[in-house]
Amino acid sequence: MYYEDGFVKVAAATPRLRVADTAYNAGNIIRLMDQAHAAGVKVLVFPELCITGYTCGDLFQQQLLLHNAQRSLADIAAHSAGLHMLVLVGLPLELGSHLFNCAALLGDGQVLALMPKTFIPNYGEFYECRYFSPPSATAAATVRLDGHDVPFGADLLLCCAELADLKVGVEICEDLWMPVSPGALHALHGATLLLNPSASNEVVGKARYRRDLVKSQSARCVCGYVYASAGDGESTTDLVFAGHNMIAENGVLLAEIRPFDAGDDAGSLLVSDVDIQKLA
Repeated sequence: MYYEDGFVKVAAATPRLRVADTAYNAGNIIRLMDQAHAAGVKVLVFPELCITGYTCGDLFQQQLLLHNAQRSLADIAAHSAGLHMLVLVGLPLELGSHLFNCAALLGDGQVLALMPKTFIPNYGEFYECRYFSPPSATAAATVRLDGHDVPFGADLLLCCAELADLKVGVEICEDLWMPVSPGALHALHGATLLLNPSASNEVVGKARYRRDLVKSQSARCVCGYVYASAGDGESTTDLVFAGHNMIAENGVLLAEIRPFDAGDDAGSLLVSDVDIQKLA
């Protein structure tokens, strides 16, 4: 990984998705990884629970789905070898008697870290507490995956030996909407780039509010912010998703894919450059 003149090329991607079809979803995630690599991207963010789909409902309680999600995660991680790119994907992860809504950070062929969602929405059209637990439900600091111990926790801050100014924090969807978000705490500990894998549904006026929220968070935290949201393949009779992706830096919206722009056969990819050196 490298940067030129203090800039890092980042991207937000929304893959075409079939709910609960982890092999199909992983295939499109890998295709978008290759597109991002060809564009010189060094940090790539996919939506919340993108390996399975966010709207799996009670299928999250099926062992087959959870097993297939981990198998697809291993395939995606293996594909990251040689790309020299950090990739963030989402999946449900079972740990003991609890299930967590996790973001997995991948690089150089392996899973580098697992970050669970801190704030679990359980109001209005959301009922995630039916399936998922908050990080406080476990004291585990690592997860055993494919024979390796992987760091696990919502408070992880990832640093790059090659890029001293690049310090990456993760918050997941609802986390951003809280009065004191995990991203704000990451920024207090030096984060210069915040990543948000999200599954934010569409209602009248929400896109404008979401855009203001992302810009505001990047300004308050003095950081770069990459926001990737679920696309229309997630839509049900209850919820509509539209792939609203954004990249912001210190209060300025650098790039945006507006809702309902589906992209190509693999999905949509939004690329921009963030001035990490200026934010450090």
